[in-house]
Amino acid sequence: MQKRALVVGLGIAGMSAAIGLRQAGWTPVIVERAPERRTGGYFIFMFPEGVRAAADLGIADHLHTRNPEWRPGGNSWSVDRRGRRKPALGLLDAPSGLAAVLRSDIEAALWQGITGDGTQDAVEVRFATTPVEITEGAAGVRVLLENAGTGKQYREDFDLVVGADGMRSSVRRMVFGPDKDYLANWKAMICAFQLKEQVPTYEASDSIIVSRPKRAMWVFGLADHAPCAWLTYRTEDIPDRFAGPSIEQVRAAFSGMDDDPVVRHVLDSLDEAPDHVFDSIHQVRMPKWSTGRVVLVGDAAWCMNTYSAMGSSSSLRGGAALGVALREHPDDLAAALDAWETGLRPYITKQRRSARVKQQRFVPSSRPVQVVVSGSLELIRKIVHRRLAAEFTESSAAPSVTAR
Repeated sequence: MQKRALVVGLGIAGMSAAIGLRQAGWTPVIVERAPERRTGGYFIFMFPEGVRAAADLGIADHLHTRNPEWRPGGNSWSVDRRGRRKPALGLLDAPSGLAAVLRSDIEAALWQGITGDGTQDAVEVRFATTPVEITEGAAGVRVLLENAGTGKQYREDFDLVVGADGMRSSVRRMVFGPDKDYLANWKAMICAFQLKEQVPTYEASDSIIVSRPKRAMWVFGLADHAPCAWLTYRTEDIPDRFAGPSIEQVRAAFSGMDDDPVVRHVLDSLDEAPDHVFDSIHQVRMPKWSTGRVVLVGDAAWCMNTYSAMGSSSSLRGGAALGVALREHPDDLAAALDAWETGLRPYITKQRRSARVKQQRFVPSSRPVQVVVSGSLELIRKIVHRRLAAEFTESSAAPSVTAR
């Protein structure tokens, strides 16, 4: 009989793991606490590792990317304290191989992957369902599941439980221990949402950076979609950040910057946005991502936080690698999970460490740091834009081929 796995969470990590499990010959079942599939989400990057993992999972053809076409002078601008704009090093300028997507683009591609295209069975998905209790035995895992709509509880047996339920994972709490044992507080907040329209006087695909010590606002321009806004700030009082309405908290954090037209437009757009993400920034640090027949993937296991920009890529890679390990060790689950973690952990550790450096780019901790970071980025920008300009000129000058 096929081995069965319960996957908790219908996000990028959960669907990636489910596809990887199916590729390994397992029968995955996904449970999701939400009553229906979420289709929203803000702008994210897919690094080459994520793009390759998408191909390995068989969803590359379903993935819609939104990279703006680079133009001479660049697509990104920074705005100083006097409201003057100057060319900036865009996050899509370097390194090459980055794909601009919305979170919903990746999830839509994965959804097509798990629902099937007629060549393989669809993965079973149960909405409004959460695990309440996880008990491991000698031959499997018994899980008490609850339907949020009816309140009905029932027990079911699986050969493996995959916790893919995010930074504040319920599976991790039930099996590994409380959040405080694994969450490292970075004393920062983020707010992200989709703008209805671009900031006036900027091109539709422009990206804009308004950065000050300890707070910054980014607008990410896309090729065929309204831009997304990404606001972040450092704070010492994380619990108090959730004490009142999130929009009021964000406006208070950016008080004094709202005389800038870009900042004012973004904050006014936040008031009108149908939904937004508002959360504190943490990293998840665990000495081991599995125990017995329970394994964590994605943010539940190794959340590197949003400053790393590697969350989606690492979740895709983690799910694909899990499938490979299970295929290579079909009769030894412990060996498969050990091999999976041994192969993946060096990559995760490297990216986690880089997040501190990246944080200074996204939101500098002080004025001196901001000066150093800005100067360094300007030097890199000149080199990168010179290369991109040469490539643009060369491609524009190339003779076109007319079909006969």
